[in-house]
Amino acid sequence: MEELIAKRYANALSSVSKNLPELLETLNLLAEVIDTKEVKITLTSPIISSEEKRDMVLSALGKNPDASLVNFIKILGENRRLDLIPTITKVLNAQQQRISNEYEGVLHSASTLDADTLSNLEGTLAKYTGATIKLKQEKSELDGLRVLVDDLGIEVNFSKQKVKEQLIDFITKSL
Repeated sequence: MEELIAKRYANALSSVSKNLPELLETLNLLAEVIDTKEVKITLTSPIISSEEKRDMVLSALGKNPDASLVNFIKILGENRRLDLIPTITKVLNAQQQRISNEYEGVLHSASTLDADTLSNLEGTLAKYTGATIKLKQEKSELDGLRVLVDDLGIEVNFSKQKVKEQLIDFITKSL
């Protein structure tokens, strides 16, 4: 339900914004701050007035914020939806990725891959999907590789144990 409401606000903001990528930079930082436990508690507290919550978020924008963003925050404050900013930002980021046809993914592995191997993997994924994909590496306990690109619904696993099991299975069936 929360995401449906966030999509409406995201569509409204993207339709009035002239410079969405720049606006997204600010919203990403704001969403990161709002995702902290203390700020979430403050924004959902019934003790603090809507005006105080709105002013708190507006003060976080700094000097000379974008007028459409200020109006957007005011509307969210009036409707008591300031806690939806992280979800709205997530929806806007997904829309921006679809427009630019550039996606971010995560590569989980026990060891760090070199830049050539990583770019080769990105190139292979680009051929398969028709989109530009940038992978970030994260260390994990996985004995192999796991590539996730959530926005495209891609999950690829290469496990040494699974290959070993399939090889043994193939050999036993051949005998």
